[in-house]
Amino acid sequence: MVTSQLPVQLYLADQVRQGELRAAKTMLLEMYQLMERAGQAVFSVVTQQYPTLKSLLVCCGGGNNGGDGYIVARLAQQAGINVILWQLGSAERLTGDAALARDAWLACGGEIAQPQIQIPSSIEVVVDALLGTGLKGSVRQDCAELIEAVNAFGCPVIAVDVPSGLCADTGAELGPVISAVATVTFIGVKQGLCTGQAANYTGRLYFSGLGVDEAFRKQSEPSAMRIDRTEVERCLPLRARTAHKGDHGRVLCAGGDLGMAGAIRLASEACARCGAGLTAVITQPDNVLSIVGARPEIMVQGWQDKAHEISHRLDWADVIVIGPGLGMSDWSKALLFHFETTEKAMVVDADGLNLLALSPDYKNNRIITPHPGEAARLLGTTVAAVEADRFSAAQLLQQKYGGVVVLKGAGTLIYDGQQYWLCTAGNPGMATGGMGDVLSGIIGALAGQRLSLSEAARVGVWIHSTAADLCAREGERGVLASDLFPYIRQLVNPR
Repeated sequence: MVTSQLPVQLYLADQVRQGELRAAKTMLLEMYQLMERAGQAVFSVVTQQYPTLKSLLVCCGGGNNGGDGYIVARLAQQAGINVILWQLGSAERLTGDAALARDAWLACGGEIAQPQIQIPSSIEVVVDALLGTGLKGSVRQDCAELIEAVNAFGCPVIAVDVPSGLCADTGAELGPVISAVATVTFIGVKQGLCTGQAANYTGRLYFSGLGVDEAFRKQSEPSAMRIDRTEVERCLPLRARTAHKGDHGRVLCAGGDLGMAGAIRLASEACARCGAGLTAVITQPDNVLSIVGARPEIMVQGWQDKAHEISHRLDWADVIVIGPGLGMSDWSKALLFHFETTEKAMVVDADGLNLLALSPDYKNNRIITPHPGEAARLLGTTVAAVEADRFSAAQLLQQKYGGVVVLKGAGTLIYDGQQYWLCTAGNPGMATGGMGDVLSGIIGALAGQRLSLSEAARVGVWIHSTAADLCAREGERGVLASDLFPYIRQLVNPR
């Protein structure tokens, strides 16, 4: 069976390669049977998506991924589709199950050709079975040229297991990458398909367990877990009928230097909309009227330099959100200073992170929420290095700064020092000002409602991204951070 409903468990490519051998042995299956099933899974997606298909190009590499391609080609030819098969490298050098698949293709009258400079104009769909999950280093020149030719041709591409050129473990580009409209992955979903640059290349993800996924899961520990609605329902049960505001957290949001009142307003309203019992703000005095006028339910206090005013609110609060609109001024640094010794739960975002990068410390009572640029500053590296391996970057951030790390971006990662969590919700409409401020307020509210830091981070990320997806049904361009509020309220009240 092939489905677009992905399992929550994610794995490294090596885990799947080793685990499929164990699972097949447990179920007394030959590996070639799994290859046949993989080819059938891909072919079913091809025919489902393109039921009137007449002409197909299958591009095969030298490993088992190429063997899957040979099976797709044979099934397509038997269905009356005109198939051209290109073999990158020598077909005679194929071994094992891939050689069996090649021979079966030849036995049914199929032909093998070398890739050409130009793709025939009659081709309607391309199947990418070039590299698979085993790619570690850079794409070789001959393969890179073929990938570029396929992408330039512009017809739909279905990728087998992983788009060629993409790292299955990290989601990083290892050279030119096949731009697919759909990717069919097998047995265990590879974690790199769900984060980093993968979103530009995978298209719609399909999964087939090839009949051994249950045995595989019993024998294999996931490398990461995908967040879904069940996590929200578990962490946000119905409230007691006798609940009062003191039961659901007092959250203090600090930030909003001159000219940046909007950021702290967004964070604090997101906090209130996400169910915090009480929400307060400390900000520049000039911001007080604009925030109170827009949202009178939020308690707003202007602050200049009186320590006792902060200590009063700090004693009152259960959770602190600091950073939205904070700035890098002397006022910003003085405000942050008053929170540095607190042992209360904290969410640190935006300029709170930039100031943290200047004076690094390690604390387990906080959640940090960097985007790749902020993560690069926190680690003293480049955005490219962060994006080359987002899993490693999240781990390094946690090791250096403690607590829970939320590494934002396509396929946001959460790492709590023990477990990776990954969010596949979200869309490009979120690339607009204020989205991060809303996220920090959501997470702060959840922490105030007695979720652990790890739970608050992963549930908050899912609510935020899913709200953006609901909002983007009317179009991704023009989505505003404040447009998410009605959807956030829906999502924190699961039915």
